[in-house]
Amino acid sequence: MADEDLATLGPAAGPRTTSTAPPADGPGPRPGLQGAAPQAAGAAGRWLPGIVIAGLVLAALNLRPAITSLGALMEEVRAGLGMSGTLAGLLTSVPPLCFAVFGIAAPRLARRWGPGAVVCAGMAAIAVGVVARPYAGGTGGFLAASAFALAGIAVSNVLMPVVIKSWFPDRVGPMTGLYSMALALGTSLAAALTVPMTEALGGSWRTGLAVWGALAAVAVLPWLAVIRQRRTAAGPSAIEAAQPGEPPARITSSPTAWALAVFFGLQATAAYITMGWMPQIFRDAGVSAGTAGVLLAVTMAMGVPLSFVLPRLATRMRHQGPLAVLLGVCGLAGYAGLWLAPAAGAWVWALLMGISNCAFPLALTMIGMRSTSSAGVVKLSAFVQSVGYLISIPGPLLVGTLYQHSGGWGLPIALMAGLMVPQIAVGVLAGRDRRIEDET
Repeated sequence: MADEDLATLGPAAGPRTTSTAPPADGPGPRPGLQGAAPQAAGAAGRWLPGIVIAGLVLAALNLRPAITSLGALMEEVRAGLGMSGTLAGLLTSVPPLCFAVFGIAAPRLARRWGPGAVVCAGMAAIAVGVVARPYAGGTGGFLAASAFALAGIAVSNVLMPVVIKSWFPDRVGPMTGLYSMALALGTSLAAALTVPMTEALGGSWRTGLAVWGALAAVAVLPWLAVIRQRRTAAGPSAIEAAQPGEPPARITSSPTAWALAVFFGLQATAAYITMGWMPQIFRDAGVSAGTAGVLLAVTMAMGVPLSFVLPRLATRMRHQGPLAVLLGVCGLAGYAGLWLAPAAGAWVWALLMGISNCAFPLALTMIGMRSTSSAGVVKLSAFVQSVGYLISIPGPLLVGTLYQHSGGWGLPIALMAGLMVPQIAVGVLAGRDRRIEDET
């Protein structure tokens, strides 16, 4: 993607000020950061930031239920659609594939229509895709409708760090924590409630999956308000140029950008294997379907408090590598437990995997910290997430194949544990106190 197509995606409307003061949650100065969140005209300027926060939270709540609700009902979906283990593994690889393919288009779309409009359309796509996929007819229709919903998730994934950086440049840590906490909450609620809701709604897995479309429909509302304000408020365009005299950063020549992309890809691999296959690991060990869903919910719920605290802690550290090491060690311990005694220590392993999965908010926080400007953040976010999700595609598919052909979980779990080692290594590299502008 050309550099000029990755211009900074500012807030929906309103004038900006320029500030060289360091952000309150950062360990040191950040030259080139834009000023405080823009002020829209009149009364709208007072309530619009609150609407943006509500939109961020509601959007975050919808970025994973389409995936974790499927994980909780994977066995029923496989039976209902006649899927093999390999095809089910392919299904768990569809999310990162869609995130990589559609996510790279997010900056260009937001530059044309504005980030608020793109996120609003993303929420609408999630609602339509989630409701349609159980009734689309056969595996092909299910995959197509899932891809439509995942496209909405993909563009929102990329634009959330940009919206945070643009509207709340001096509160990147706290706002990333709030966003990550809401994302983890939505993930865990879908994992915990999908099976009980399916039973309460008549026992059909189709109804149990489709019901999550209602949550996405609600998330459209605050972004409609943001779009309306963008159209009526005076002020410059939402697209903001780089700092005067500042050369365009070429992401592909930045070692830090590559390290962060690989770190993001490996943590995404672990996360989607966990969401897609962990309930099945427990069910094969003799745990009931409902309890397996709750265990996945516990894993995801660990991200609720930790995702709020971790970004705040990370922004106060000059080097985030120790956090990457700590999270990786918890993951290795969790995989060891799943291999040795999956049922006996199920709750402990679920907790450890939940801690390990907080590499995601750590990666998001580092995206916001590894550039001096919002322009750099949008480039870095698109690059890291697109490359990272491409890296994560083979993992869930390979796990499904190994599971089908080996007849057990020994080899798949060994693969998961083996991938955690390079994740720790690149996490240390990505955590160094560097900016992509300095490297490019």
